[in-house]
Amino acid sequence: MAVKIIGLIIGILVLGAGIYYLVKEKHDPESKKIYTTVSVVGGVIAAVCAVLLLL
Repeated sequence: MAVKIIGLIIGILVLGAGIYYLVKEKHDPESKKIYTTVSVVGGVIAAVCAVLLLL
């Protein structure tokens, strides 16, 4: 259970960092692709850990 909570926290932090830098670097197309991918990965990690935590 502790691993799921840690995974959820890490996923939320990665998602937040990706969104923060996506907004900060919104004029650079290369950075937009990278930070969008980082945000999606963080969201997936957070969602999977949240679902596993509820089951």
